[in-house]
Amino acid sequence: MKFRPYYALFILMAMLWVACKNAANQAPLIQVLGKQINELENVQSSPANSDSLLKVWLLLYNTTDIQKDTTLFATTNYNIARLYAMAGSDSGEAYIVKALELIEPANGNLELKARIYNGMGNIRSNDTTEHQANFYYNKAATIILADTTLKLSPLSRSIMLLSASQSNTFLYQYELARQMNTAVLALSPQLPPGHINQQRVLVQIIQTLNAQHKPADSIAIYLKKLETLHHQYPDAYDDGYLYECKVKYFEARHQTDSILHYQLLKSIIDEKTYQAMPASNTAITNLFVDYMNIGGAYVALKNSTGASLHLKKAAALMKAHPEDIALGYQIIYKSNLASLNELQGNTKEALNLLNEVVDLQKSNYETENTQAVTEMNALYQLQAKDRSIVALNENMKINQLQLQQNRLWLVIVILVSVLLASGLLFFYYNYRQRRAVQEKEKVLLQQQLLRTQMEPHFIFNTLAAVQSFVRLDKKEAAIKYLNRFSRLLRSSLELSRERLVPLCEEIETLENYLNLQQMRFENAFEYDINRDQGSDWDAIMIPPMLIQPFVENAILHGIDLNSGEGRVSVDFSVKNETVEVSITDSGKKPAEVSEAAHRSLSGTISRERMSLLGKNAGISTTISENGTTVILHIPVMA
Repeated sequence: MKFRPYYALFILMAMLWVACKNAANQAPLIQVLGKQINELENVQSSPANSDSLLKVWLLLYNTTDIQKDTTLFATTNYNIARLYAMAGSDSGEAYIVKALELIEPANGNLELKARIYNGMGNIRSNDTTEHQANFYYNKAATIILADTTLKLSPLSRSIMLLSASQSNTFLYQYELARQMNTAVLALSPQLPPGHINQQRVLVQIIQTLNAQHKPADSIAIYLKKLETLHHQYPDAYDDGYLYECKVKYFEARHQTDSILHYQLLKSIIDEKTYQAMPASNTAITNLFVDYMNIGGAYVALKNSTGASLHLKKAAALMKAHPEDIALGYQIIYKSNLASLNELQGNTKEALNLLNEVVDLQKSNYETENTQAVTEMNALYQLQAKDRSIVALNENMKINQLQLQQNRLWLVIVILVSVLLASGLLFFYYNYRQRRAVQEKEKVLLQQQLLRTQMEPHFIFNTLAAVQSFVRLDKKEAAIKYLNRFSRLLRSSLELSRERLVPLCEEIETLENYLNLQQMRFENAFEYDINRDQGSDWDAIMIPPMLIQPFVENAILHGIDLNSGEGRVSVDFSVKNETVEVSITDSGKKPAEVSEAAHRSLSGTISRERMSLLGKNAGISTTISENGTTVILHIPVMA
């Protein structure tokens, strides 16, 4: 699928948003950003997407988390510099320098270092500071040649090695150039079929052999491979390079006519290139060199007409683009022109031209010497910087060893302190646990004690009611009452053995109790029990017989039993792990209502039981003209 530039920006923003939104549950943001950077590096840049890619990289550049990570920030700077360089902008230099400053002191990251060194070489080569460029190119090449396990593609390796080889040839370091060309030649089968670097390595090998004045037979081996490559992929390569290499071969064989033939063929190609790109420095220089060399070949063949024609073309080109013709090429041009004048018998003009050549050579020597001194000084500073970085790394290693020793003692001290603190905390925790267990057992004993005080009270009240039925000769009512009482007593005894009971059983016992009291007072009151439908009443555990005394208090002291219109309502609800029980009576006449009316022995005991259930337990009472409401807050027990 074709890459769309704005997709990259959208995907990056989406990933940044998701990473920040879910930082607690997902990988750290820096890992997400690192993954995004790896994905962006794999995107092939092109004129269609380069602007969008640059925007994404600049967005990453301004991300605080990336700026804190040396490797990611250096990677970001390198890619911004690369995209600026592809666009022909000088803005990339500051970013590649920043990348170098970040990554050079760091250990490891050899793949990234090699790419940054090569980028620095390209920048310095464009500045025509060839010695500095060569310094960085060779650093990149050294990394590649020293470690074959680097995660760099064969294409990336070949690009860096060829750049270093070309730089070494330019500075007469032919053995280094040969070593690097040989390495690229071994990588050639791994490159895509018809790739330019398969041609470039053969061209550079032939140029290096020619510069070393090697015999023609050594050049012929590689020239044959180059011809085969052009035959296999005729549309992939520029034939100008093939003709140039044949010129180098025939120079070694001293066959001037063949040199002229292929130089003419090359000039045809370079003329078309110049017509298509008249402002290109490379096109201007190549065509000028063609005309100059053709003129020299014609001079060697004693053909003054051909030599004059092409040297005039060279002169016209130099006049049109005086700033683009290097001084070294001007020297060769004037030397060939002097030879032509000598061939034509213009000895005086030839002598004048040779004097100009001497002056130009002197000027060129002084310029090159000054530049070389300047570059060597800069190179010395770079090497001194490298040595200081190495020394700094060594000092850092020593300091790290000392820190490791200090850390070891620190770890031992911390470990002993932690063990001691853990022991103290362990004993303190056990002490607290024992105290908590003792307190809990104390509360349970108090609860049981209070409950045993309540049960006789409940039984005495019931026996008093039975006695009343017998005295009034209500035998059937007494029998029925005793029957219900026995069932209630049985369930009460079963519940009283338990520390906690399900709330549903407590409600069932409470309903039996209210029904029994209705019989006792001959339906002198009505009652209702309400509970929320959404709660699991079987799972809620509370202490037994905690609610019944408050209901009993509402019946005996909170309603008018003589009027037959009394009513007791009991409502259950659960809020925040607390059972809320609301007991409401219909009240007595105003003259009969008093604070003391709602006090009883069972109520007092129940209040004491409530106070033992913790800080979340509580009782609140509201008295109004319409009756009294008692609200119990009972914590749900485990």
